[in-house]
Amino acid sequence: MKQYIKLLKSETVLRKLSFIQLIAYFGAWFSNVAIYTLLLEMKVAPEVVAFTAMLHFLSGIIQAPLSGSIIDSVKPKKLMLTLITVEIFATLFLVFVNDLSDLWLLYTLVFIKMAAASFYFTTEMSLLPKLLGGEKLQKANELHSIIWSLSYTLGMALSGFVVYLLGVKIAFILDAGMFVVAFLLLYRVNIEVEFIKSKESFIQMVGDSFRYFKRTPQAVHLMIMHSFVGLTAFDALVALMVDKYYASIIATSLALGLIHASRAIGLIIGPIIFGNWINNKRLVNVFIFQAFAIWLWAYLMDDFYMSLFASVIVGLFTTTLWSYTYTLLQKNIESKYYGRIVAYNDMLFLTVATFTSFMIGFLATKGVTLEFITILLGFGFIFGAIYFRWVLKTQNIKEVKN
Repeated sequence: MKQYIKLLKSETVLRKLSFIQLIAYFGAWFSNVAIYTLLLEMKVAPEVVAFTAMLHFLSGIIQAPLSGSIIDSVKPKKLMLTLITVEIFATLFLVFVNDLSDLWLLYTLVFIKMAAASFYFTTEMSLLPKLLGGEKLQKANELHSIIWSLSYTLGMALSGFVVYLLGVKIAFILDAGMFVVAFLLLYRVNIEVEFIKSKESFIQMVGDSFRYFKRTPQAVHLMIMHSFVGLTAFDALVALMVDKYYASIIATSLALGLIHASRAIGLIIGPIIFGNWINNKRLVNVFIFQAFAIWLWAYLMDDFYMSLFASVIVGLFTTTLWSYTYTLLQKNIESKYYGRIVAYNDMLFLTVATFTSFMIGFLATKGVTLEFITILLGFGFIFGAIYFRWVLKTQNIKEVKN
């Protein structure tokens, strides 16, 4: 933890952006418990829960080809302020969702809200390599994932209690207020990075990106590696678990908050434990560890308290996979393409997350047990380990710390 504190002390802009990120991500997850609680209270079908989970990722997929070119053409601070403004209004308008007839409004607002959140994330991840390099960049990515996890933990846990005590409407209003605070703080940050506005048209930039992929195949492989983390898109799975196993022993909102918070504890601890140990070869082992952790969760799923324990174990390896594969991609691409490549990387990641959410709902409606669905997700990481071992043998992949 000392190394992250040292980095924040030495990098002023990173410190300010990290604090804003904590607030913005907290706000992003704070309303999630309210959304899923609202859906379960309306007694929607499993496919509606899964579709809502899909919308959290689908927006990022659709906008990715456009967002990458915009990031490489617009100053980052101006773009980030605009995106937070969109999140403020999309979150606030959720208070108008009252019953099943308003599902169209819920879908629309979730889509817009998460589109802005995904765009903001891609913008920030494109900005980091311009501020930092080498091991500092790896630590910044790990710090980013820790903050995300901390926001996830606090957002989900506190939202569970707020929804339980005050209701979903108050949760949405408080959430919008957090984004207002994030906007005001970001407005005061002075971000000084080299910005060269591209003179290419949108079509030319897209074409240039694909030519870059053709001559740099390792970038494509690293994007695929990062996308495996999308298999941990467990929102729909957790909501269905709560409805099936835990609703009779604990309030829905509290169960949702505690399960997500437990996993997020592991997400926070993971980089602290594995951050200095991880390298390219050991990443294969982390994929395997993630698979076994998910299988443990499947085995303990029907017991609420043991499921909380298993959720922590699942989270231990997820953040390390996310941050290290992201840093590998940043390390192995040219700075000119940061915005576009990061956007396409996020699109691929979100595609896997969307497909995962869809398949969870689809298989559940077909009568497949939640335990078996979870086991299938674990096998995905075994395949990821095999694939990355092949990538290391066939591609020239730079080590992060070189």
